[in-house]
Amino acid sequence: MLIHSFLEYLEFEKKYSIHTITAYKKDLNSFRDFCELEYGENDISTVHYNQIRNWIVNLVNEQISNRTINRKVSSLKSFYKFLQKVKKIEINPLAKHKALKVEQKIQVPFSLKEINAVLDDINNETDFISLRNKSIVALFYSTGIRRIELINIKERDINFSDNTIKVLGKRNKERFVPLLKSVEETLKVYIKGKKEIFPESSDLFITEKGNKIYETLVYRVINSYFSKVSSKVKKSPHILRHSFATHLLNEGADLNSVKELLGHSSLASTQVYTHNSLDKIKKVYNQSHPRSGNKK
Repeated sequence: MLIHSFLEYLEFEKKYSIHTITAYKKDLNSFRDFCELEYGENDISTVHYNQIRNWIVNLVNEQISNRTINRKVSSLKSFYKFLQKVKKIEINPLAKHKALKVEQKIQVPFSLKEINAVLDDINNETDFISLRNKSIVALFYSTGIRRIELINIKERDINFSDNTIKVLGKRNKERFVPLLKSVEETLKVYIKGKKEIFPESSDLFITEKGNKIYETLVYRVINSYFSKVSSKVKKSPHILRHSFATHLLNEGADLNSVKELLGHSSLASTQVYTHNSLDKIKKVYNQSHPRSGNKK
């Protein structure tokens, strides 16, 4: 079956994560179900753009967000590119499709004051779970790694002798991220406590039962602590990643260096974090330029 072949291609050749492959599978099956219901056709390799357009209209009518629809269509477009690659079709029916307009959401990073308040709060607790949570917050903010990257870290991935941590990013790409001395000390204390309770565990971050942590748990940890100090609407691991990038750029870090630290494949992905840095530059500019009218 062509969908199955495509998913295998994503897994074994493109090295996509299971989470990503599952999302592609769900999107393709959704379109196939629509075609079967509307046109009595379950072979989506032979459809025309008009049929895809009707699917998009149906999704809009279901009040699914334009962002989600664009992601679903992108999955379909990748499928047709694969079919072209293996010479099952000649023309990609989505070749000239234009994505729906999406309002750009500005994600507000945590302030340094908020981050320090959280770390100070955790510092007052010395039990194993608190040590783990402090390490999670400190590692997120000091490295900018993704949630799934943090979850998959093994103890052996930390190299205290050269102050780095090995991270397995998207498409199984490895990168080495530097560790701050303060974060190293936090991790050493946590690992020592972890080994006393769960000496056999190779995963860096584990639950109180000794199992590998999972995505919703990591989200709850971040949301719980930052809810105490921040009124921001969104309080998630990604906002900590956003804070890491924004604070570095505010302090004059090179965009290419931030790109490498974040594990982005292109600068375009990194540039979304420059909004707040640009605001700071504008403020300095307006305060400093002789013609700004703000100088006395």
